[in-house]
Amino acid sequence: MNLPSRHPAACFFLVLIPLLSWNARAQSCQMSGELEDATRTAITTAAQKYFGMAAIGDSAALRQNAIPSLAADFSGIEATVKAHQSDLSGAQATVKSSFLLDASGVAPIPHAEFYCGVFGKNGQTANSAAFYLDNLPAAKYAVVLLDATSAKGKTMFSEVLQQTGTDWKLGGLYIKPAQIAGHDSDWFLTRAREFKTKGQLHNAWFYYEEARSLISALPFMSTLATDKLYDESAASQPSDLPAGGKTASLPAGAVTYKLTAVFPEIVGNDLDLIVRYESANVSNTNLAYQDNVNVMKALVNKYPEVRDAFAAVVARAVDQTGHDYGTLLAMKDIK
Repeated sequence: MNLPSRHPAACFFLVLIPLLSWNARAQSCQMSGELEDATRTAITTAAQKYFGMAAIGDSAALRQNAIPSLAADFSGIEATVKAHQSDLSGAQATVKSSFLLDASGVAPIPHAEFYCGVFGKNGQTANSAAFYLDNLPAAKYAVVLLDATSAKGKTMFSEVLQQTGTDWKLGGLYIKPAQIAGHDSDWFLTRAREFKTKGQLHNAWFYYEEARSLISALPFMSTLATDKLYDESAASQPSDLPAGGKTASLPAGAVTYKLTAVFPEIVGNDLDLIVRYESANVSNTNLAYQDNVNVMKALVNKYPEVRDAFAAVVARAVDQTGHDYGTLLAMKDIK
């Protein structure tokens, strides 16, 4: 199955779960340096091969080398590869780290936890990583993180491989930029702290979100750096934004819209603010467009600070079936 993400470039077959207690029983994990040479070579060779296929846009070959459950619904992978083709074309990939996750057994694991490397009394250390997965089929998996460098910059290219016999098949793929317009996680973290100091708590929260995204290769993996950033940002989360499945009300004249999500996202080379809301007018594009414009105006009026932090706003009306209708307006055009 596929893992939905706030980033449309993400495609994966596992499900993220909340962080669990460090004392909970964990499955087995080995880091690259702990693996036998033959195992490490097989995993690295497979990962580089699949990167090569993605770099030239050969989704058909990737599908042929995928596990059956992923190959049966490969549209997400195809869209991911296509969306990042210009980033991957001509790129040179280097394996940054790899992990062997042993979930051998008979039945799927309801709550699989893998703790890799050395942990201290307070949890993560500089040489550790953790993976948290839900309903994980019994098997052996390899997680391989690659840095792909091209003329356009650095891209994080991450794979999950599943051992099938003597082969390592593609089980998941996640591609995301390591920078936005030349800015990395540290830059966004610095800006988040600046916004917080100015009292612009919404901008601070959104920039913390982007800093977390740019430092995290995978949404179900944590490290010491991601844990520290999560702890710092959690204290800055505004209470008037939708979160945890709860909507937030946005008055706009005589209408009150129910927001389901507000988050930053890369659109082209810009960082835009995305707002999703409940709507019964998606099938009527004229009404949906007007609702979108109303939502964008109301959002910027309520949080004028976002004018200093984003290039544009994208409003997406979403109906009960999941169908949506989106509209983008440059920040200068929202009046």
